[in-house]
Amino acid sequence: MLKIEEYRPQSFIDFTKEENIQAYQEALAKVRRELVGKHYPLIINGERVDTEQKFESVNPCDTSEVVGTTARATEEHAEQALQGAWKAFEEWKTWSMDARARVLLKASAILKKRRLEACALMSLEVGKNYAEADVEIAEAIDFLEYYARQAMKYDGFGAAETTWFDGEENGLMYLPLGAGVSISPWNFPGAIFLGMLAAPIVVGNTVIAKPAEDSGMIAGFLVDILIEAGLPAGVVQFLPGKGSEVGEYLVQHPQTRFITFTGSRDVGLRINEVAAKVKVDEGQKWIKRVIMELGGKDGMIVDETADIDNAITAAVQGAFGFNGQKCSAMSRLIVVDDVYDDVVNGFVERAGKLKVGTGEENANVTAVVNQMSFDKIKGYLDIAPEEGKVLLGGEAPGEANGKPGYYVQPTIVGDVKRDARMAQEEIFGPVVSVIRARDWQDALDIANSTVYGLTGGVCSSRRERLEEAREKFEVGNLYFNRKITGAIVGVQPFGGYNLSGTDSKAGGPEYLGNFMQLKTVTERW
Repeated sequence: MLKIEEYRPQSFIDFTKEENIQAYQEALAKVRRELVGKHYPLIINGERVDTEQKFESVNPCDTSEVVGTTARATEEHAEQALQGAWKAFEEWKTWSMDARARVLLKASAILKKRRLEACALMSLEVGKNYAEADVEIAEAIDFLEYYARQAMKYDGFGAAETTWFDGEENGLMYLPLGAGVSISPWNFPGAIFLGMLAAPIVVGNTVIAKPAEDSGMIAGFLVDILIEAGLPAGVVQFLPGKGSEVGEYLVQHPQTRFITFTGSRDVGLRINEVAAKVKVDEGQKWIKRVIMELGGKDGMIVDETADIDNAITAAVQGAFGFNGQKCSAMSRLIVVDDVYDDVVNGFVERAGKLKVGTGEENANVTAVVNQMSFDKIKGYLDIAPEEGKVLLGGEAPGEANGKPGYYVQPTIVGDVKRDARMAQEEIFGPVVSVIRARDWQDALDIANSTVYGLTGGVCSSRRERLEEAREKFEVGNLYFNRKITGAIVGVQPFGGYNLSGTDSKAGGPEYLGNFMQLKTVTERW
């Protein structure tokens, strides 16, 4: 068995130190010299394939700048990639678990050396500031390291426990599923993209990777690292394309064995519906495995016993980190009436000090990712005065410091009703609805009043309330007296239930099991 040290999450870079800021800026200059303007083709069966149509990656913080381009796959490319993935599977599944894990560990070592370069590219392509980019690349490294180690426990006959029975040998074998498709989002284009690949491939599957159209450059950068680490041709097929075209084609294809998806609720539910239709007459002989994370409408409760300053800090961090473009972001602040004014006034004051600007200049709040997101958020800003009182922001200027971009002001709307659209629908931007609760029980009822169940939080000093929330707050990830974002691989396995997904818990001890099937083998002696 592979001998490696115990898993420990990566530490984060301290950007209060001038030398670290300087190193990041040097990485930005290097990326501008070497990567801006680069084109990433498709990779099918190890061959780089260009296409007539291309995706342009636009800097959301300066929409006059094209960061680079990626090829745009067609259904024909998707078919080639799927057939190639099945062909590669026949060899890849015979590799030992150790050998596959070594590829992930080598990729991790390469990414550690190029960490700031990957961060800098993320600042340009999706607008992340220094800290947000760094914690994400740290998470990407963690996924590689964690899944490489976790794979060891699934190795060999008898890896899972069975009961002894006289006169027989009985055991369980874990077997990979086959060729699947990974459809990843733009908001974590490094960590989620890489984590969704690393898990299935380390246990012997092959994957067609379809990154989001807005973040193909980062995805291409990371696939090149996997190839440099020794990943055989065909194990990962790199297939940038429209979700409604190649994504839909692969999801409904009878030869697709599994689908892993992170994105919006509506798209995820469509995938689940299509994948559930078994095409026996076209040769399908399995029920497709579907693993999904679909976002949330996440709330944090502050009661009258909370440390108010700590609660305000948690609210600002959870709401406005990466402009609220996280499925775990705090979009509802639920405050009991006794401390409502103190909490809200402090929250507004603290958020009002956030700097708006580019990821490159390390602003607190940068631009949202694209025109579609910008227009959607503007729609909610239009109804905000009807659904509550706009206490901060409320505008989407579309520029900052003279640069055109998808800029939305950090926005806080007070006295929103629990059933208002702004309190129920996922906005995915720097917009928070503050909801007044009568008391603790009312606050908990409000927290559970959505169809989602991803993250939530409670700020309270009452032990009995924390214990009640532990049992009754309907979320997959629950945080006490801290922000509700920032799950760390192996420390806080991540994933929600209800309409937030399949609660598959990425970065957790059972996640790899989603990509394997069990066979019981009995031999009578």
